[in-house]
Amino acid sequence: MRSILVLADRKPESEMRLQGALSLARANRGHLTVLVDTPIARYLVTDAMGSGYLAADVVREAVASDDAYAETLHKRLQNEDVPYDVLRAEDDPANALAEAARLSDVIVLSRDLPYVDEVVLGGGTPVLVVPEDRPLTVPFDCVCVAWDGGDEAGAALRLALPILSQAVQIHVLNVAARAESFPVCDAVKYLARHDIKAEVVEVARSGSIEGTLAVEVARLGADLLVMGAYGHSRLREFLVGGVTRHFLEKEKKLALLLAH
Repeated sequence: MRSILVLADRKPESEMRLQGALSLARANRGHLTVLVDTPIARYLVTDAMGSGYLAADVVREAVASDDAYAETLHKRLQNEDVPYDVLRAEDDPANALAEAARLSDVIVLSRDLPYVDEVVLGGGTPVLVVPEDRPLTVPFDCVCVAWDGGDEAGAALRLALPILSQAVQIHVLNVAARAESFPVCDAVKYLARHDIKAEVVEVARSGSIEGTLAVEVARLGADLLVMGAYGHSRLREFLVGGVTRHFLEKEKKLALLLAH
């Protein structure tokens, strides 16, 4: 993963995202692209007649403020040992990320962002969700891969290869495999072809799938969970399935690599 995209803003969680992206770039001799977005559509005002217009003064102030923030980031990153560029956008954040990620290997986000679902399910670029309470350190000591034999799980496994190739331990967790799906042994064989050794862990379901996975991931002491994200579109809003939702909302100390 040598082309890394991270969204930066002034929220406290932005620092964790930036540190995680820098760590990933250093481990892979990669290039960091930092996106600073000013979604000007949020400044659209509707009058009593239903007509919409932009509050021009407010927009100019917001754009100028984010321009200054982008310049601050530029000066800061000059002192880091990672090649970088800083991009500006004025679109909806999910659209801005999709545009910037066309030639990116991974997008680094955090759980506080309300459009993580849409970014994950809306494009072919995997999303690395950083933990809330600590900086991400790459390479990872222990990585778990959630495996059910589906297409999404296979996509996540393929896209995670650069990270898996550096991990100390890899456990492929076989939970609730689908009928007529790819068997877990195929996943391990695929990794072996890339000189990556992984251990299969057969997990007996106890309660919900997400609860079963969470217990096993905690038992193994994983730093990262790689998983396919399942979802569907309803009224143009992307909704992820219960397993993905659980790990986004409940397991906040765990890093996630999500792919669709």
